[in-house]
Amino acid sequence: MFLDRGSIDLVLVPCGLAIMFTYHLILLYRILYYPETTVVGYENHNKLAWVERMLQARGEETSLALSVISSSTSASSNLASLSIALSSLIGTLVAGSSADQLTAQVIYGDKTRSTTSVKYISLLVCFLVAFTAFIQSARYFVHSSYLMTTLGSDLPVGYVQRAVIRGGNFWAAGLRALYFATVLLMWIFGPIPMFLSSVLMVGVLHLLDSNSMPLHRHCFHRRPSAAKMVATFVDT
Repeated sequence: MFLDRGSIDLVLVPCGLAIMFTYHLILLYRILYYPETTVVGYENHNKLAWVERMLQARGEETSLALSVISSSTSASSNLASLSIALSSLIGTLVAGSSADQLTAQVIYGDKTRSTTSVKYISLLVCFLVAFTAFIQSARYFVHSSYLMTTLGSDLPVGYVQRAVIRGGNFWAAGLRALYFATVLLMWIFGPIPMFLSSVLMVGVLHLLDSNSMPLHRHCFHRRPSAAKMVATFVDT
């Protein structure tokens, strides 16, 4: 028995969301227990080594670490601004448009006002979650820059590593919220495009999130300071 135009949303939309949520639950499990198989785990491993090396750096090398953290903070701030701008745009559309105007582009599926409101509210929630995640990411990156510049102290390396990793994790969470928003955006054009985009998104993310590179065991050697190198050169 074929479904009518209104009932197809009740089948395809939950199936599409279930595919997305299931994939991310599996990804979370892999990150927690098999991090070497994911890009997130691979990047976090290298970030931990990077922080350890930067805390061994001399004063003249601290600017390198600050420039890297500054670029990450700027990226998080820019995406946070974009997310809140899109949230404002969607809120304006919902408040200022009629049901007929909002559903004018729907290809197939339920065209009632209540369903249309759910579509835009779901999009709005995704963008607000992305905004919150990117703001928290910028917050932790700023905090890590303060810790990184605490020169001459006995600050444990784990404190800075924790701030950098949390900043990166919130960045990843913000991107995931944007991925969900992309799928829900296709729901505006109907449940069939939304379901197909969910399947396509999971396939693409599986390729992007999988890692086959072995985790490198970093070993650092302290480099002599510039003044010491000059003195050695003069003595020779």
